[in-house]
Amino acid sequence: MALASSAVRLVVPAPAKVNRFLHVTGRRDDGYHTLETLFTLVDLADTVTLEARDDGEVVRLRDVPGVPAGDDLTLRAASRLKEATGCRRGVAIALDKAIPLGAGLGGGSSDAASVLLALNRLWSLRLSREALIEIAAGLGADVPFFVFGETALARGIGERLTAMTAPHAWLALAFPRSHVATREIFAAPELTRSTPSAKIDVFSESYGRNDLSGVACARHPPVAEALAALARIAPQARMTGSGACVYASFAREHEARTAADALPAGLSVRVVRTLARHPLAAFA
Repeated sequence: MALASSAVRLVVPAPAKVNRFLHVTGRRDDGYHTLETLFTLVDLADTVTLEARDDGEVVRLRDVPGVPAGDDLTLRAASRLKEATGCRRGVAIALDKAIPLGAGLGGGSSDAASVLLALNRLWSLRLSREALIEIAAGLGADVPFFVFGETALARGIGERLTAMTAPHAWLALAFPRSHVATREIFAAPELTRSTPSAKIDVFSESYGRNDLSGVACARHPPVAEALAALARIAPQARMTGSGACVYASFAREHEARTAADALPAGLSVRVVRTLARHPLAAFA
């Protein structure tokens, strides 16, 4: 992942994540769900271009297919950062998507986090990582993790983050032809919301499960089919986030590529590697 910069322009990556497990531990009175999940960054990434403006405006340089301006988290992130700091500068943002929408890979949240991190430098704000995480928490449950910037155990609604160490891995990702809306899965009455929270000090590939998987598979048959196909090759296969992407983890690249090559021809597949740290870790 490369980044380019000048005095008024930055081009930065926004990496995806996978959930190595995801437990829903409860539901708060405000409707937010409490979770226990292990996040890991991977090297599949969107690209965000930011050009500083002196008129204070936050604008998009071009439309993003499937993302109306009103739902664009990059614009919300920039506006929230201006409000929080009183910064009078503006920015024009262009987003090039590589992370599929509705895949459970955190693309929108990562885009928002990269905007916060990049603007912290472009606007010379010099905010600490902790201050950026506080702003990120108001943008979505996954955004604080991407600002945190390393493998992490998340609790609460995703804002309580503890750094974890996990072995480097290669992942075979499979993308069924289905768009899964996170809100739909969390609103499902059949969703398990009472998984006990457990202490985990050392990463284990076999630990836990994804509590959202059953709901997503029942409501989106292509997700169930993709997960079953990958599980026949790699029993450790899981769904990430609320879906639709499913993945299996391997210690070696050739193992991941062999698994990906064995999947049905109708599935879009990709092999990625895990990242120990966010590419923009030095920006805060």
